[in-house]
Amino acid sequence: MKWHKVANTSDLPDGRVITVHADNHSFALCRVGDQYAALDNRCPHQGGPLGEGSIEKGWLRCPWHGWDFDPLTGKPPGGYDDGVPCFPVEIRSDGIYIGLAERPPEPATVSDIMVETMLRWGVKTVFGMVGHSNLGFAEAMRKKEEAGQLQFIGIRHEGAAAFAASAYAKLTGKPAACFAIAGPGATNLLTGLWDARVDRAPVLALTGQVDTQVLGPGAFQEVDLKSAFQGVAAWSQTVLPGSRHAELMNLALKNAILQRHVAHLILPNEVQEMPAPANSKAGGPQGRMGHPAILPDPRSMDALLEKLTQSTRPVFIVGHGARFHMDAIQSLAEKWNVPILTTFKGKGLIADQHPLACGVLGRSGTPIASYFMNESDLLFVWGASFSNHTGITPKKPIVQIDFDPMALGKFHPVDVPVWGEIGRVCADLKQRNLKFSFVDQRPEIAERWSIWRNEKQRRAQDHRGNGLNSSVLFQILSDLAPEDAVIAVDVGNNAYSFGRYFECKRQSILMSGYLGSIGFGFPAAMGAWTAEPHRKIIAVTGDGGFAQYMMELLTAVKYQMNITHILLNNGELGKISKEQRADQLPVWKTQLHNPNFAEYAKNCGAWGERVSNPEHLAKAMQAALDVKGPALLEVMCDAQLI
Repeated sequence: MKWHKVANTSDLPDGRVITVHADNHSFALCRVGDQYAALDNRCPHQGGPLGEGSIEKGWLRCPWHGWDFDPLTGKPPGGYDDGVPCFPVEIRSDGIYIGLAERPPEPATVSDIMVETMLRWGVKTVFGMVGHSNLGFAEAMRKKEEAGQLQFIGIRHEGAAAFAASAYAKLTGKPAACFAIAGPGATNLLTGLWDARVDRAPVLALTGQVDTQVLGPGAFQEVDLKSAFQGVAAWSQTVLPGSRHAELMNLALKNAILQRHVAHLILPNEVQEMPAPANSKAGGPQGRMGHPAILPDPRSMDALLEKLTQSTRPVFIVGHGARFHMDAIQSLAEKWNVPILTTFKGKGLIADQHPLACGVLGRSGTPIASYFMNESDLLFVWGASFSNHTGITPKKPIVQIDFDPMALGKFHPVDVPVWGEIGRVCADLKQRNLKFSFVDQRPEIAERWSIWRNEKQRRAQDHRGNGLNSSVLFQILSDLAPEDAVIAVDVGNNAYSFGRYFECKRQSILMSGYLGSIGFGFPAAMGAWTAEPHRKIIAVTGDGGFAQYMMELLTAVKYQMNITHILLNNGELGKISKEQRADQLPVWKTQLHNPNFAEYAKNCGAWGERVSNPEHLAKAMQAALDVKGPALLEVMCDAQLI
């Protein structure tokens, strides 16, 4: 037996009960006169915490439903057999001790097997919140984190967990997990999971659930999670006592990775803590996934080559789906001397200083990109989704390459739809050593960049006395941001201005693409830091977006995340105001009541500074970037100068 000190005698007056803990066990410590007793803290009926009860007329009363127990023996009145265990107590000179038998090794639980399987698939980061209906799975993760095999980031709102997991997957191509309790915790994940789903980011959602015995009638925090997640998840299953538990995790992650989608596991409370069935073994990806590098059908390649031979001014349009194949695409473009345009989600895939780079196409883009699309005679589209925001014209001949057959010709027919893995298509085209009669467009690209940069300089001089303009802000950020930074951008005018004015070098850009969800920026920066903490992480948000998840600054401080947050504060939902004016409507309900965000950052324990003078901006931004931890630079901006 091992003795554990749990309290001082002065902690427990006569006639009182308190809760104490030893060896991961919770006890109701009672005193009646000079006698002390330690009872198991769980009432046998509903698990009520007896240490939070009271001793009335010589009986310890359960705080949940009023059942009585002898405070010194744990036995109920009337000879019933539903008492609570009683443990040895010793009063020593230095305090009160409880004696506990040495614990035998605990058997592996269902959760242990599933977490080990998750790790073998490469999921080593989980964002979430621990709560009453996910404690068994949380305990399995705790043991892995203690062993250095898993990182768990405890967030303040589950929505931020899903956004962070989505951003992690967008940046790395590998799945992260988000974790929540039953009911409201699970439903809070949905917005961030929709962001992952529509941007094709692999994410594993893990949600607690009420005990299986009370599913159906409407227990506390019971939600039909299978139905709730049906639209967002490619695969969703409930883990039951008789399930093949490792196989469910295998299937979840196989679906997430191969479909680049959301997979969801529902974890009923009591199943999580069940001993794993005999001979249970963790799973893994071995023997379950083929190589994804698939070449297109030769007929598609022949049609592609025919279009190239007919072209003199082709352009490459590169989207988010090509982000992990950019070296191959750029090498091919350099060999053929073809200009490269990107979608907004593809911003940064090629440095804007590259002689073939034409910037971003579409509403958040540059006049350079639109010029070269309009002057081209063939659009060679790699991993782009043809969204309205990008505005790829259907009036030009189009060759489209994508790994997803459903993405080919999604909104309108294209001349040559090519189903294949982008990297393999690039490699195949390059090794053919083809010769084409393409016009050298590099002098035109340089000329168009000169025109646009002169225009940006003119706009940087605009000042109406209502705050800084976006051109000067993003010009300074372009100069100061580390070349290998990751920049997470929110939605709204801040994103439009970023796309238009910021010039990328080697930075990776993250955004809520198809969903366009406000609030994405700062949680996404947390996900990026967790994925690649050796890189500088920058968040660019507006005041409306940051306010949705501003409590997550506390998470960044807790984990000392090296995130520099550039916050554009214009006191309104400026993008919505602009849309109201465009629709010839009065501006209504877009004004915001904001705190001093820089002071808020300081209150959270982060670095904070507010800037309203353009002459002070560069120095303040450099100071923010130099901070080794969370920093918030609040820039007072003019909502009209975007």
